[in-house]
Amino acid sequence: MNIEKVKDKINLSKGKIFNFRFNGSRNKIEEFSGIIVDTYPSIFIVRVIDNDILKSFSYSDVLIHKLLIK
Repeated sequence: MNIEKVKDKINLSKGKIFNFRFNGSRNKIEEFSGIIVDTYPSIFIVRVIDNDILKSFSYSDVLIHKLLIK
């Protein structure tokens, strides 16, 4: 899979609810449910459902499996 396919899939998934698992620094794993609210050329924005916080991720996070979308 390449970065363009990741961008297309995320752009088509805008407005839908997903479960996310983010493997952060120092082995910190964060799991949350959220909605993909907007996409930009190099990042996309997710609104966390539980506490209404916005988080941004790059498409490369998905490509290298740092962010898993279920």
